[in-house]
Amino acid sequence: MTVDDENEGGTPEPPTYPTPHHEVDHTAEPSDDPLAIRLEQLILGADRRYTPFQAARTAGVSMELASRFWRAMGFADIGQAKALTEADVLALRRLAGLVEAGLLSEPMAVQVARSTGQTTARLAEWQIDSFLEGLTEPPEPGMTRTEVTYPLVELLLPELEEFLIYVWRRQLAAATGRVLVQAADDEEMVDRRLAVGFADLVGFTRLTRRLEEEELGELVEAFETTCADLVAAHGGRLIKTLGDEVLYAADDAGTAAEIALRLIETLSHDETMPALRVGIAFGTVTTRMGDVFGTTVNLASRLTSIAPKDAVLVDGALAEELSRTGEAPVSETAAAEDAARAEKEGREPARYRFALQPMWQRPVRGLGVIEPWLLTRRPTQGLSGGSGRA
Repeated sequence: MTVDDENEGGTPEPPTYPTPHHEVDHTAEPSDDPLAIRLEQLILGADRRYTPFQAARTAGVSMELASRFWRAMGFADIGQAKALTEADVLALRRLAGLVEAGLLSEPMAVQVARSTGQTTARLAEWQIDSFLEGLTEPPEPGMTRTEVTYPLVELLLPELEEFLIYVWRRQLAAATGRVLVQAADDEEMVDRRLAVGFADLVGFTRLTRRLEEEELGELVEAFETTCADLVAAHGGRLIKTLGDEVLYAADDAGTAAEIALRLIETLSHDETMPALRVGIAFGTVTTRMGDVFGTTVNLASRLTSIAPKDAVLVDGALAEELSRTGEAPVSETAAAEDAARAEKEGREPARYRFALQPMWQRPVRGLGVIEPWLLTRRPTQGLSGGSGRA
């Protein structure tokens, strides 16, 4: 957030710090609508008191560092406007204090600000667009939506704040357990072996031309909700949603495979949904700010793009891992031979959750030649692996 001092008493104006890569409008001012200001004061719990330069000076940090923190959190440059509160000063002081104490490096503190800002910005947009709009329909003629919103926010704000903190602590505990307890060494805490899966709706682009905006929104909402629920229920983590596609990760191959088949089985019985295809790869993954990167992720994406409708393709590493853990046979021939021996010896044959069928080898740009495997559920166990579509 760049700013000029108010030049009181002839004091020279401090330098400005324009945002890289785009021109900043330093004349931008926050809203001065009385109701909007009242809502802002209610939500922030304080009055506007400082310009950005005054806030940085009060917090004891340089304007340059304050600008980096504010931009990382996603806040627009506001020029010389007096729009900041004591909470803004405290936030700056806390971040700078973590750096001064050596608990965080400056780049890491900026990353903390950016990841928190991006996550909460999306949450806030959703709450306003989807949540509040549905609850603030004016009950009487002549009332504005803003007038209805104020008492509603006043009632909901403390409850939503407590709930947000609760979910964050729960998620932090779960993530800490996954990374610190399950990682074999320090290096694996950053670059870990994970199963990564993409689930993609087939023909979504054509569908967008036929459906009304509201219908399309309802379909995407239903798709994302179903995927999020199934991924969470079966022990995976939803990394992100992209409208017609979701990306998820799991710590083991069996969990990722189970989620993929559940997605196919569930959505294939929903006549309102297009066909689904899933690709999964297993290997080293780099994690940053809640996202995942690397060759394994790229491979999962490519497998999804070549998967048949209502089917799951996996890479050789995931197929090998399922075999190693006893969740799929090394081959169907070996499984049949073992079953025959077991019957002759009067014992129970080995039981597997999944079946794997090697598919055609094919070159994939940037990844060389790959051999996908078709993943299905064993027909004698669990849910049927067949599609519910005609």
